[in-house]
Amino acid sequence: MKNLKVILGAVAITATLASCKDEAKVTAEKNVDHYSSYVDSVNNLSAETRLANWEAIQAGYEMRLAEAEASLATLENNADTQKKIEESKSKYDGVKQQAEADAAKAQQAAAPAAGNTIADSLFGPGNVVGSDMTFAWVNKDNILSVYQKFYDTFKANKDSYTRQDLDKIKAWYEALDNRKNTVEKEGLSSDDNGKIATLKLKFAPSFRWERMTAKGEENKDAKDKAN
Repeated sequence: MKNLKVILGAVAITATLASCKDEAKVTAEKNVDHYSSYVDSVNNLSAETRLANWEAIQAGYEMRLAEAEASLATLENNADTQKKIEESKSKYDGVKQQAEADAAKAQQAAAPAAGNTIADSLFGPGNVVGSDMTFAWVNKDNILSVYQKFYDTFKANKDSYTRQDLDKIKAWYEALDNRKNTVEKEGLSSDDNGKIATLKLKFAPSFRWERMTAKGEENKDAKDKAN
C-alpha cells in the first residue's frame, strides 16, 4: 500500500511538471506570436502615424522582442521559431529605416519654414528672399525702408535668435548689400544712401556682439553635454 502511494505521488508530480512545462511553452509561443503580430501592425500604420508615435512604437517593439528572444530558451531554440523572429526583425528594420527617412524629410521641410518666418519678419510677408537671394524686388524707391525694417526687427528680436538664425541673417544682409550696389547705379538718392549708411553703422557692431555671444553659449552647451 505504501509503495502504491509513492508511485501515485510520483505520477502526480510528473503530470504537474509536464503541465507546467506545457503552459510555459504555450506562453513562449504566444510571446513570439505577439512580437510577430506587433511588427506586422507597425508595418501597416501610415507614415504619418508612425512619425507621430515613433518613440512609443520603438519602446513597444523592444519590450516584445525581449520577450520573444527569452522564449527561445523555453522552446529549446526551435529552428522555426528562430526563423520567425529573424524574419520579423528584418521586417521591422525596414520599417525603422523608412521611419527615420520620413523624420529626416520632416526636419528638412521644417527648417526652411522656420527660416522663412524670420525672413518674413525682417523683410515683410510676401517679399520673397528666395534661395538665390537676388532681392530683385528691392529698388531705389524702397531700399531705405527695407534696411530700416531689417534693422528695427533685428534690434527688437536680437536676444531670441539662435546661432543658426544669425547665420541666415548674415547671409541675407550680405545679399541685400549686394543688391544695394546695383540700386546705387539705378539712381539711389544721396540722402537715402546716407541714411542707409547710418543704419549699417548701427547694425554691424550689434550683430557682431550677438553672433559672438551666441557662439559662446553654443560652446558652453556643447561642453556641458560632454561632461
